[in-house]
Amino acid sequence: HPVMASVTVWYCEFLNNKHKDPMLKKRDDFEDILEERRTSSDLRYALRCYTPVLYKGVTPCKTSVLKSMVLQSDQLHYVINQVSKESGRAADDVREEASAILEEMAHSLQLSTVRFFAFMLSKVFKTLFRSICVNEEGIQRLQQAIQEHPVVLLPSHRSYMDFLLMSYILYTYDVALPVIAAGMDFMGMKFVGEMLRMSGAFFIRRSFGGDKLYWSVFSEYVKTMLKNGYAPVEFFLEGTRSRTSKSLTPKLGLLNIVMDPFLKGEVFDVNVVPVSISYERILEESLYARELLGVPKPKESTSGLFKARKVLSEDYGSIHVYFGQPVSVRSLAEGRVNRCQFNLVPRHIPRRPSEEIQSFVNDSAYRLVRAQEENMVLKPWVLLASLLLQNHHQNRAAGQKPGMALDELTTQAVWLRDVSRQYGAFLHWPDHTSPSEVVSSGLSLHRALVRVCEGRVQLAVEQGVYLFEFLVLIFVVLSCASYRNQMLHVFVRPALLASAIHIASSNQKRKTDVFNSFSFLRNMFSSEFILCPGATVQDFEEACYLLVKTGVLQVTQQEVLVTERGHRTLAFLTSMLDPFLQGYQVVCRFLCEEDTETLTEKQFIPAVRKFIVNHLLAGRLRYAEVLSSDLQKNALAALQRLGAVRKIKGKIICMYISCKGYAYEGCIHMKQ
Repeated sequence: HPVMASVTVWYCEFLNNKHKDPMLKKRDDFEDILEERRTSSDLRYALRCYTPVLYKGVTPCKTSVLKSMVLQSDQLHYVINQVSKESGRAADDVREEASAILEEMAHSLQLSTVRFFAFMLSKVFKTLFRSICVNEEGIQRLQQAIQEHPVVLLPSHRSYMDFLLMSYILYTYDVALPVIAAGMDFMGMKFVGEMLRMSGAFFIRRSFGGDKLYWSVFSEYVKTMLKNGYAPVEFFLEGTRSRTSKSLTPKLGLLNIVMDPFLKGEVFDVNVVPVSISYERILEESLYARELLGVPKPKESTSGLFKARKVLSEDYGSIHVYFGQPVSVRSLAEGRVNRCQFNLVPRHIPRRPSEEIQSFVNDSAYRLVRAQEENMVLKPWVLLASLLLQNHHQNRAAGQKPGMALDELTTQAVWLRDVSRQYGAFLHWPDHTSPSEVVSSGLSLHRALVRVCEGRVQLAVEQGVYLFEFLVLIFVVLSCASYRNQMLHVFVRPALLASAIHIASSNQKRKTDVFNSFSFLRNMFSSEFILCPGATVQDFEEACYLLVKTGVLQVTQQEVLVTERGHRTLAFLTSMLDPFLQGYQVVCRFLCEEDTETLTEKQFIPAVRKFIVNHLLAGRLRYAEVLSSDLQKNALAALQRLGAVRKIKGKIICMYISCKGYAYEGCIHMKQ
C-alpha cells in the first residue's frame, strides 16, 4: 500500500530523530510577579519610571500623527477613489467617512491611564489569584525581538482577563505596551471603553460585511503601526474566547494583514510571538457553561462589570503565562512563498491573496496555535476532572453508586500524571508535595463542581426534583469538561489512533486498516481540534511513536499489535474521544430521523438541543457533553465538509444524508 509505505518511512525517521521526543523539550522556569507586589507599595509600582525600548529606537508616535499617516497613505487614497466611483459619491464625502471610521477605531495611549490600571489591577490580581507566574526568559527574548523587527503578540484567549493581564505583565517588565485589537462591544461600556482605548485598545467590528472602505482603513492602520514599529500589535488568533477551553480554528484576517508588509518587502521581517495563558480556575466558568446551553451572552457593560465584583471574594488559584519563541515570518515563508508576485502590480493597490498565500497563512496560523497549545500549563485539577468525568459516565452506564474513592482517585491521578509527562504535557505538579495533598488542593479549589463525602469524590449534584437535578448535572459536567479539554491537545492524536484501533475486532490490526480509520476520524474532527492541514501522515506517526514508546503498542510493517499492559491506556484514550463521537453521532441521527428539509442554520442548534434533551432524559445517551452548542456546530461543519449536508441559498440547509452520510454514522456506530 503506497500510503503505508510512506507511513513506514516517516515512522522509522521519527524513531531515529530523538530531538522530536516531547519529553526532551526544554521549557523555561517561571517567576511569580505577585510575590513582590504583596510586599511593596502598589502606588510606587504604578508611578515608577517606565522607559521601554522600541523597534530600532524609534520614539513613540502621537495619535494625531498616526491618524494622519493612515489617511494620507496611497492605499487608502486608491480605495477612497474606487468607492467614490462605484457609489457615485464625492471623494471628499468618502474621505470624511474614512476619517470618522479611523476616529472611532484608533487607540489613544495615555501613560497616566496605564498607571491607573497598573495600580488597580495590582489590587485585583492579589485578591483573585495566588500567583501569576511568567517565564522571564521569554520576556527577555521578546525585548530583544522588539528591538530587531516589528512584533506581533498572539495570546491564547480563554478569559476577558487576557488582554489586561498581558499589558500588566509587559508594564511590570518595562516592555513596550502593545496596541490591542478589541471588539466594538467594549467601546460601548461607559468610561471603561475610553479607558481601554487610552491603555492601548483599538476597536473593530466583529465583521466587515464586504465594506471595502472599513477594511482599507483598518488594514492600513494596523500596517502603519507595525511597519514603523511604534508598538507591538496584539490580537487573538482564535478571534473570540474559547468557551470550551479547546483551541479554536484560527481566524486569518488579521494574520494576513500583519504578514503583508513582509510579503511586499516593506519590512525585512516580522516576529510573531505566541503566548500561552493558563488559568487554574477560569473567572467565567459558570458563564461559559450557560452559553454552551444556549443562554445568550450578557452584553458588556459598566454596570455588569460592577455587578461582577462578587468574584473578588473567590479564590481562582494561579495563572501561568508563557511567552514562546519568536517566530520569524521570513523563516516561515522560506521555500513556501514566491514574493516576486507582489512586484507585478503597485503595492498600494489592494488584491485578494493568491491560493499560495492563503495556504501559507492558513498553515502558519495552525502552527502558531499549536505553539500556543504546547506551552499551555496543565494543573492537577485538569487530570482530576478528566478522571472524574470518565468515572461518572461509567457509573451511570453500569447503574452503580456515583463517585469514586479518594484513594483510588489519587492513585489514578498519579498514573495519569506520569502518562501525561511521557506524552509531553507541560504539567505543573508540585514535586515536593504528596499526591494526596495535591489532589485535595485541586478538589478544594473547585468545590463548586465536586464534593468529597465519606472518603468518596463525586460531581456536585444536589438531590431533588429530577428535572432540576438533571439541569445541575448538565451544568457541572460541561464545566468539568472545559477543564478536561485543556489536556486534549496532548492526547488527541494518540486518542484518534486508539479509536481507530478499537474499530478493529482483534488484537492484531492491519496497519493499512488502522491508518484509514485514523485518517477518516482525523478528517471528521478537523473542526473540533487543532489538526494541521495536510499532516495526516505526520500525526499518525507521532501517535504511533508515543504509544510504542510507552509500551502500549508494537508496530511492524504489516500490523499494529496491542500489548498486554497497553489496554488500560487505550481504554483511557478512547474514553476521552467518546463524548465527541457520540455528539457527532446524535447530530447524524437527528438529521436522519427529524424533518429538517426547511431548517435554517439559525434554527438548527435549538432543534438539535431539544432532540438531545429528550434522548438524555430517556437514558438513550451516555454523555451530557453532547448538549454543548460548540460541539453541535462543529458536527454540522464536519457533515458539510464531508458532503452529507448541503447549504443552499436563503440560508436554508438542505438536510439530506447521502450514502456518504450513512457511512459516516456507521463508522461511529462501529466505534461505539
